[in-house]
Amino acid sequence: MPSRLCSPNCYPRTTTERAWTVADTIRYALGVGAGQTDPADELRFTTENSTGHRHAALPTFATLLAAEPPYLGEPAVVRHAGETLTLHRPLPPAGHARVTATVTGVYDQTSGALVHHRSEVHGLDGAPLATVERAMFVIGAGVFGGRRAPVTAGQRPAGQPDHTAHHRIRADQALLYRLSGDRNPLHSDPAVARAAGLPGPVLHGLCTYGFAARTLLHAVADGDPDRIHRISARFSAPLFPGDTLTVLVWRRPGGALFQAADGRGRPVLDRGVLELRRGPA
Repeated sequence: MPSRLCSPNCYPRTTTERAWTVADTIRYALGVGAGQTDPADELRFTTENSTGHRHAALPTFATLLAAEPPYLGEPAVVRHAGETLTLHRPLPPAGHARVTATVTGVYDQTSGALVHHRSEVHGLDGAPLATVERAMFVIGAGVFGGRRAPVTAGQRPAGQPDHTAHHRIRADQALLYRLSGDRNPLHSDPAVARAAGLPGPVLHGLCTYGFAARTLLHAVADGDPDRIHRISARFSAPLFPGDTLTVLVWRRPGGALFQAADGRGRPVLDRGVLELRRGPA
């Protein structure tokens, strides 16, 4: 196995603290496109003092509370491959949390290594707030004799989607999103993008995920962030700033399945699942 990777047991369990403010949740909402089509829309997420709009955090803001995975290599060889966010209770628009993180798997995918990382987010009262499960793919780190990752079945749902949304991604969207903390130069530096074999900086996978989640929030959860329990998706291809993101939603009892594609129809998010909260939070 390459020296930068090892078995899950050799990565230490980490505990960190997170604090966030109203300004952080607003900045995140703007970074994933809230209010871009109509500034008077989504004021609950983009302002803290608008009449009739009690301020709230978008559910996927919780992904920012996850601990950073251990160092896996230079930015040009590391890709975000998937994300599952589970909210155990509604996310406050400002607060403090304690995050315990572990590497739960390192898998040999031949062309690279797939690393699974889980963050358990608790309020300072000890009650669970969120779980963030993240998959990172390290190009060229495979063929070390490890086992392959478990295969999860997934395919595009049959029939026409129940809801379709088109989002025009601003040319500077990655620059806006990086203000929420992800300063990986793969999303801003043309030289780093070229070194990775890309024509230019790509949008953060979690920014694409946030756009899709906003669609689900309004199309399936009636705009109520407290109804969101779990959102999961595989990151199947990069999306470039300036492109169009199309989110396809198939409603199901208790939630929905979804997929997102770029302007050429190529899936950029796949195997998407939304689960709504059952009963009071």
